Amino acid sequence: MGNDDHRRRKTPCGFCMSVFKWIPVLFITAVIAWSYYAYVVELCIRNSENGIGMVFMLLFYHISLTLFMWSYWRTIMTSVGQIPEQWRIPDEEVTRLFRADSPETQKRILNNFARNLPVTNRTMNGSVRFCEKCKIVKPDRAHHCSVCSCCVLKMDHHCPWVNNCVNFYNYKFFVLFLGYALVYCLYVAFTTLHDFVQFWKYENNAQGQLNSGGMGRFHILFLFFIAIMFAISLVSLFGYHIYLVLVNRTTLESFRAPIFRVGGPDKNGYNLGRFANFCEVFGDDWQYWLLPVFSSRGDGYSFPTSSDQSRASATTTAVASPVQRYDAMGETASSRLDGNPTDKLIDAIPFDSTNHQNHHHHQSTHQVRSNSDQQLDEQPDLAAGGRITAAARSSQEGAVFIEMVGDHARTEAEPVKNSTRPPNGDLPV
Repeated sequence: MGNDDHRRRKTPCGFCMSVFKWIPVLFITAVIAWSYYAYVVELCIRNSENGIGMVFMLLFYHISLTLFMWSYWRTIMTSVGQIPEQWRIPDEEVTRLFRADSPETQKRILNNFARNLPVTNRTMNGSVRFCEKCKIVKPDRAHHCSVCSCCVLKMDHHCPWVNNCVNFYNYKFFVLFLGYALVYCLYVAFTTLHDFVQFWKYENNAQGQLNSGGMGRFHILFLFFIAIMFAISLVSLFGYHIYLVLVNRTTLESFRAPIFRVGGPDKNGYNLGRFANFCEVFGDDWQYWLLPVFSSRGDGYSFPTSSDQSRASATTTAVASPVQRYDAMGETASSRLDGNPTDKLIDAIPFDSTNHQNHHHHQSTHQVRSNSDQQLDEQPDLAAGGRITAAARSSQEGAVFIEMVGDHARTEAEPVKNSTRPPNGDLPV
């Protein structure tokens, strides 16, 4: 809980609100306690005629109940955490921010403060996300919860049934709670189905059937109804959150796509593939997948994105071999130029044709070329399927060479006329 929530508890009204928030939790706990009495006492002990069958029924019942309650209370009692002080903006900077005369000035102040923080999410105007109540820069996927009165890491939603925010630290527990609650309800409904049917069978008359079972029959009847009712609601909720896990998306992000610094709004911005998404929530060790023990990946402040994964795959492919590296650069040069302007992977260097005679045989220290490449250099009309020579013929002065970051800057230009194929990444246009 946040500091504002702690201050509100000190007032009588705040104390009453804190107690009121626990009513849904107390209701769920009371229903579970009554279901335990109805199942164990009325169904198994007083009504069962098969001792061995009763033992197995009670064994599986207590296993499902234990996992259910364990996950439920871990979801309730896990704290939402606290944002470190390095994300908090100093008071003098907050004053400057609120007194800024334009949104551009505010944007500049926030971007300057967050330059060393791992944030990729932005607001609609491209500014770093800032919480006016907590006075902090919001980490990626974090949101302010008005009920908890604090910013919550990877906030999914605030659930009144657990009186807590579903967030980075307890999202695994919440999904397990839904799953085990569904298993519990289905197990109870399946094992009480026979007695439920017997309740509506009339051997002599309705009055005799009602009197023969006593109040225990009504406990079993209502237990079946409540188990079916909760199971129906849990099927849709559990299925929806399994879908969110597999696409690496929170409930808030499914309604409003996160906005990235590069790429803009994208609902699939954190989608790394189904198995990787699953492991991000449940962890890499399969032994802990079904236990309410924290095993999620990461720290809750930064998350890998699908664009990071794509760039890593492209880099792995590009460095596989010299020929593949050159081909990859040739294929991606146009798309990078036409891409997002914030992608700083290229430099445009003007071509100087006055000194090309002195450096006709100059070669970059980072240039990697095979014997087959040198043979292609002697026949520029055939190099790269004719893509390079067309640009080489078209310009005499003012030609531009595009150089990938990582190559040494060229101090003097290569010849244009009758030129050989330029080094890797230096494509004339």
